[in-house]
Amino acid sequence: MASLVTSPLERQLGEMPGLNQMTSTSSSGSSLITLQFNLSMSLDIAEQEVQAAINAANSTLPTDLPTPPIYSKVNPADTPILTLALTSKTIPLTRIEDLADTRLSQKIAQISGVGLVTLTGGQRPAVRIQVNPDTLASYGLNLEDVNTAVSAANVNMAKGSLNGPRLSYTINANDQLFSSSDFKKIIITYKNGNPIYLKNVATIIDDTEDIRQAAWINNEQGIILNIQRQPGANVIAVVDNIKKLLPKLTESIPADIKITILTDRTLTIRHSIEDALFELGLAVILVVLVIFVFLQNLPATLIPGIAVPMSLIGTFAVMYELGFSINNLTLMALTISTGFVVDDAIVMIENVARYSEKGESALQAALKGSKQIGFTIISLTFSLIATLIPLLFMSDIVGRLFREFALTLTVSILISAFISLTLTPMLCSKFLHHRPPRKKDRI
Repeated sequence: MASLVTSPLERQLGEMPGLNQMTSTSSSGSSLITLQFNLSMSLDIAEQEVQAAINAANSTLPTDLPTPPIYSKVNPADTPILTLALTSKTIPLTRIEDLADTRLSQKIAQISGVGLVTLTGGQRPAVRIQVNPDTLASYGLNLEDVNTAVSAANVNMAKGSLNGPRLSYTINANDQLFSSSDFKKIIITYKNGNPIYLKNVATIIDDTEDIRQAAWINNEQGIILNIQRQPGANVIAVVDNIKKLLPKLTESIPADIKITILTDRTLTIRHSIEDALFELGLAVILVVLVIFVFLQNLPATLIPGIAVPMSLIGTFAVMYELGFSINNLTLMALTISTGFVVDDAIVMIENVARYSEKGESALQAALKGSKQIGFTIISLTFSLIATLIPLLFMSDIVGRLFREFALTLTVSILISAFISLTLTPMLCSKFLHHRPPRKKDRI
């Protein structure tokens, strides 16, 4: 495998532009080559380059390869996002694996975002021919004679054609054998005019292709489907689409086969997202509550109560345009930005409130206060953004991960500054009216 399959493929794959790293593992009957591309390269373009390299290497590969080389767009280090288990009390496992391979896996692989669907459990149907060497030698035969006879009798190809004066037909008779009873009738040779059948020199049974593999689900043997996503695909969206398709897939297989969701990677993701959303909402409520406790002014409290959600909504709009998703990093940025967002609003409100307490009208107080504090908010905004510049320009995988965090936080701070210079003074001019001084109470 290493010299005849892996090496020719590596020579062709190594010529691809944008290839960052290539590793390979060769074992008996299997060759696995992992390709890692530059982050700037599109996965769709890389896919086309890989297919072209495989096509170019076909002429140098052995002619007797059981299947041509195939590729999948997955990260080998990723765990499956969804694992399905198929069990049945009446249907044999070989039949279950055949249905899973021909009906379930192919349909699931068509879903957008699915990178690879693999079957485990080792119950692929096969016919096992167990030759008795002593009996074979007594007939003057060897294993090569058996191999030749079996190969010649089990051919799936056209058998010829019928030609007439007006029409020509191709004979598409199929000689492929599927059961042990068919293999028993194969004639190896003739001795003294009598046929020697395969069943005379071998025990032929219906069995599995690999008897050393099996899978158990709750103490019951079955077949497992592991589903991996394409890099960059939204995990929750892919799993939701698979679950929507499951009822239709269940209808296409016998009712005795039970499909169980064994593991779902999105459960922890969903819970962490829910917790982050709760923390974000709690942060907004606590920020507004602290302002109310210190200002003891309900209209003044309503202003940041409007400005903070508006800043977050504006951040969501920019995130949507940039193609960001709601994930732990972006939600962490939004939670952190809640404090930054309210800072601008508080600075503006307190400065406007200072002029209002001096007896200025609401409009005049808003104009004077915003004019005086505008430069401070702008300088505060850009000083905060300056601290995020290292994250914005960080390279490699870590930089790609934290870029969403840094950009989300930067956008939130910028929108907060814009709202503090526009919406907040306008709200102050409407709600923050002069109040006569009153005696301080216990609160």
